[in-house]
Amino acid sequence: MWNFSWPGHKKLPEFWKRYTGHFRSDLPADIDRIRFVVLDTETTGLDPVKDRILSIGCVGLYENKIRVSDSLEIYLTQDHFNKETVAVHGILRQGRIRKISEQEAVEQLLNYLENAVIVAHHAAFDLAVINSTLKRLSLPKLKNKVLDTGILFKKTSRYREMHAHYSLDALCELFSIKKHDRHTAAGDAFLTGILFLRILAELKKANPALNLKDLLFNKPTYGLI
Repeated sequence: MWNFSWPGHKKLPEFWKRYTGHFRSDLPADIDRIRFVVLDTETTGLDPVKDRILSIGCVGLYENKIRVSDSLEIYLTQDHFNKETVAVHGILRQGRIRKISEQEAVEQLLNYLENAVIVAHHAAFDLAVINSTLKRLSLPKLKNKVLDTGILFKKTSRYREMHAHYSLDALCELFSIKKHDRHTAAGDAFLTGILFLRILAELKKANPALNLKDLLFNKPTYGLI
């Protein structure tokens, strides 16, 4: 564990300093010039404080395209094991997949993220569990701006077609997205990336001048931004 001086953070590690250095300049307003990172986590349960991250999957988007070459997939060692959730995510405690520590995972994730805008479906949980991990390592919270595809969907006119909970599965069906590798972090990140692009296309029909502030504004507008 790193030896930090809290709360002054005088001894924060170099990778954290590199990470925060990416936020010295403002992001461009033009969404086509912004790097988005679609993120998903698989965890031992639904408590962001007590449960632990099993895997993180990320894929980058730029200029309205998913960049498969710009991706990250991490599996973490399971010091906390919940056999009841294995049926959902399929990640065994041992297995043949290479797993790394929380510290290594955090460093890899921050080096990868830089100042990208994070996109996730029902993002609050993913961000909470990552920030809980950072807190255990005596690090501050993530600095990235965050977009939730569930909230973005409310901005579209198609929101009125939904009469039930808009889960990732439900929205994939609505937008005719084939579901592959569901309930793996990397697979769900890829599906969410496709969903994000479909939602963006809907929003751009209503507002060709769509920008980042429009996406970050959380009041439902049903496509009339």
